[in-house]
Amino acid sequence: MTNPLNSTWTLSLGGLSCASCANRVEKALTKVPGVLSAEVNLVLETAQVSGLASTVNLNQLIDAVVAAGYQAKEVNKINAANVDLTQTNQIQVDHLATKLWWPVALSALLSLPLLIAMLAEWAGWQGQLAGWLQWALATPVQFFLGWRFYKSGWNALKAGAGNMDLLVALGTSAAYGLSVYLLFSPLYAGMQHLYFESSTLVITLVLLGKWLEARAKKQTTAAIRALNALRPEQASVLRNGQELQLAIAAVMVGDMVVIRPGERIPVDGCVEQGESQVDESLITGENLPVSKKIGDRVTGGAVNGEGLLHVSTTVVGAESVLARIVRLVESAQAKKAPIQRLVDTVSAVFVPVVIGIALLTFLAWGLLGGDWQVAILNAVSVLVIACPCALGLATPTAIMVGAGVAAQHGILIKDAEVLELAHAVKIVAFDKTGTLTEGHPQLIALQSTTGNDAQVLTLAASLQVGSEHPLAKAVVNAAQAQAILLQPALALQALPGRGLVGEVGAQRLHLGNTRLMEELGVNLAALKVRAEALEAEGRSVSWLSVSTLAAAPTLLGLLAFGDALKMTAATAVERLHSQEILTVLISGDNQGSASSIAQQLGISRVYAQVLPEDKANIVTQLKRAGGLVAMVGDGINDAPALVAADVGIAMSNGTDVAMHTAGITLMHGNPALVADAIDISRRTYAKIRQNLFWAFVYNAVGIPLAALGLLSPVIAGAAMALSSVSVVSNALLLKRWRPEVDQ
Repeated sequence: MTNPLNSTWTLSLGGLSCASCANRVEKALTKVPGVLSAEVNLVLETAQVSGLASTVNLNQLIDAVVAAGYQAKEVNKINAANVDLTQTNQIQVDHLATKLWWPVALSALLSLPLLIAMLAEWAGWQGQLAGWLQWALATPVQFFLGWRFYKSGWNALKAGAGNMDLLVALGTSAAYGLSVYLLFSPLYAGMQHLYFESSTLVITLVLLGKWLEARAKKQTTAAIRALNALRPEQASVLRNGQELQLAIAAVMVGDMVVIRPGERIPVDGCVEQGESQVDESLITGENLPVSKKIGDRVTGGAVNGEGLLHVSTTVVGAESVLARIVRLVESAQAKKAPIQRLVDTVSAVFVPVVIGIALLTFLAWGLLGGDWQVAILNAVSVLVIACPCALGLATPTAIMVGAGVAAQHGILIKDAEVLELAHAVKIVAFDKTGTLTEGHPQLIALQSTTGNDAQVLTLAASLQVGSEHPLAKAVVNAAQAQAILLQPALALQALPGRGLVGEVGAQRLHLGNTRLMEELGVNLAALKVRAEALEAEGRSVSWLSVSTLAAAPTLLGLLAFGDALKMTAATAVERLHSQEILTVLISGDNQGSASSIAQQLGISRVYAQVLPEDKANIVTQLKRAGGLVAMVGDGINDAPALVAADVGIAMSNGTDVAMHTAGITLMHGNPALVADAIDISRRTYAKIRQNLFWAFVYNAVGIPLAALGLLSPVIAGAAMALSSVSVVSNALLLKRWRPEVDQ
């Protein structure tokens, strides 16, 4: 639960060029008094800051970022109640992709003659441009188009640190300065080679790499764009007998919305009139249309089929299902994975180390080789190739694409830590009712100790009128089907994990499981054989007893319930076993029923008759014994276990409490998606490791080659640009992932 004393700010940042920049902004923000946490996303160029509302204000945060050498402005303010819809991050990314194209084009146009002349010289042709013309072409590239590198590098120096832009500024300035020196040297007679092409082409390639990177980043936000596209701008609302076309923001709770065939449903609500088939695939990942009739809930963003629906609005704005999905995906994409800490540690010292290596390269080649021109060029190559961009992009791009593609297929991942952790899950523990079963049990059998079955049904149903518990609904439905007149119940008290107690007429009744009867000292012998037979069939058995002040509780009868297994439950368990994951069933049901379900599905281990608070204890024991544990549940009683697990997975057809406490929500309650959630986590983590491996190897190989004089500045610049683009492109391969459910 959000602390009402805290606030969260989302800042749009400017001037970031690499992982060290992101790290520096985070440090600057966390130093502001009252700030509790700060996370910078290099891909989106945003920062999420959480702090004490009474201490921190927006201006302090912006001032801290500016003092660190960067720009900042507020994107949105999310208070504790989340009353404001989040602003989508792709606006920032789209802007980056748009504003970078013209500097690339102009820089390429000015650099092209220098490139042609260089290639001609390599081919042995006499095509060298006049020195003054080279200088005229290179100067605007160096100081106009390349000004951003000087500005960012200088700001970093003022803040007592370095970044990628500083490396580019130092490297290209050295090549440009050497060329100017040679051009105006008394020894220059038009025969000596100048190095203007090195400085201009490096700047051009870096700008090109940034532009390609921004375009690739745009694809990482495709999931958010797709979700936002589901929001209709208007709704047809009935008010005072008239149908009005209103903006979505003007629709209020209780409004009756008219949804015609083929229209996208604009609000969350309940069907009051009409029947139809609704396509919820873009929200839940479920491919088949879902039948909707009077009393059923519909979700904004889904597409209505062939029927006309009148829907009463139940939720608007930030608390709608679609808005919450967007918020969850944005949050997951913006947060850091634990593995990112390694990158932050490296990036903090990376730039100073590179500058030191470049200085040593310059001195070694100059003092030992005696050729100071070659010394400068080799030092420039070291500075240019050692770009830490690939390191900074390796993790967030994979997280963004992984979380986005999972959301498109009905798997909502709350944050990056969960996405990373899920790959290492070794044990998956399932709740039974509503998770592996349909959650709509029916009263299968009823038996009285006195032969008066109708009395048992009447008393049991009277106790449970108004209850939302699935078993209670089954009893009440059975009584209504027989037109039984129910009696008022008084002094009702729920007994978590056991049942309930209440008074009907002059009788004090207890309705619950075997545990409750044993605690009360009720003799179950009269119906024990019958109960055991029902449990062996996989039925859940409840007992009804009556007590008076003068006598001990006595048994009145038993009720047996059956709940159909979900069609995909067996597939879910089978796929988890194929992933070498141990499956466990943790149920409050009796041993016979739980064991029967486990046997049908092939579940490895069973814990039955477990109280809600004990579910969390069992999860903790499993963690100690077997590694990372995922808990899958759907009810309020599963919430403690979902929190106790390393990864909590909730069914969206369950309670809000379960979904709020879980790290992953399966949007259409299909247990087979559990294996898919683990699969996308494994694939995302693999991409992170691949990206980090190649980013580290790139620098580990490239810097020595540049220091040894085996890479020219131009080749180094091209390699540096390619490294960033390749990391983002590798992450984008995750977009091809599809859950096995859809295959």
